[in-house]
Amino acid sequence: MRLPKVWREIPQKYRLEGAICKNCNFSFFPPRTVCPNCGSRELHSQSFSHRGKVLSYTNIKKPSSDFETYAPYPVALVELLGGTNVICQLTDCDADEIFIGMPVEAVLRRLKEDGEAGIVYYAIKFRPLIRTEFLTKK
Repeated sequence: MRLPKVWREIPQKYRLEGAICKNCNFSFFPPRTVCPNCGSRELHSQSFSHRGKVLSYTNIKKPSSDFETYAPYPVALVELLGGTNVICQLTDCDADEIFIGMPVEAVLRRLKEDGEAGIVYYAIKFRPLIRTEFLTKK
């Protein structure tokens, strides 16, 4: 990834900014130039909640070459407060601790690096949100 591309992607990678369609009110992440729901180009930027819950998840055992050193790692479909869904990597937990409905929160974590002396890339990942009422799985 080139440095100019890194700068262009800062809003979605570091601040969880997506878009909402002015025509149909559909919200989505990452932002696009066309609404995936109705095809409208009338969109506006939106910062999303950094909290949500796991809707589904899987454990990546054979990733692309950029992420081989991190395997295996969990990836989840998370529904943010407000209803927007994001696909994200989970962090700070073991795969056997993840469950459907698990509350999570966004955190900034290392994503990858270019070589031994290269640029280190960071991105938003999600970790379990620890609250006493969630300690018992039902």
